[in-house]
Amino acid sequence: MTEQRGRITGIGGVFVKSADPTALAAWYREVLGLDVASWGGAALAYDAPGHPPKVSWMAFPQASDHMAPSSREFMVNFSVDDMDAMIARLRANAVSVLAHDEDNPFGRFIWIQDPDGTKIELWQPK
Repeated sequence: MTEQRGRITGIGGVFVKSADPTALAAWYREVLGLDVASWGGAALAYDAPGHPPKVSWMAFPQASDHMAPSSREFMVNFSVDDMDAMIARLRANAVSVLAHDEDNPFGRFIWIQDPDGTKIELWQPK
């Protein structure tokens, strides 16, 4: 049987609108440590040490409160290599953790919001 062509092979990027893209990029660079390049974005390698082998996509019902308190219709999940170090980094930058889940079978999760109000899920895989 031949493999079907014309299919999705992965997520190629996440793009957001912002009232101040430069300030938002600086926040992601300074607070979360994202390697934001001179072109204004970051290229995240799939083969980084500790990166999970897959990227998830999922649709939630319109009435879901999973993205709350954000009013945006999406949430970004970033995998992290050391949740304790990330939490310390967030505290040092006065970023509040909205919630956390330490007992999830997939790993450790925390949720924060960026300056534009987008909810961000940070995940350290098991």
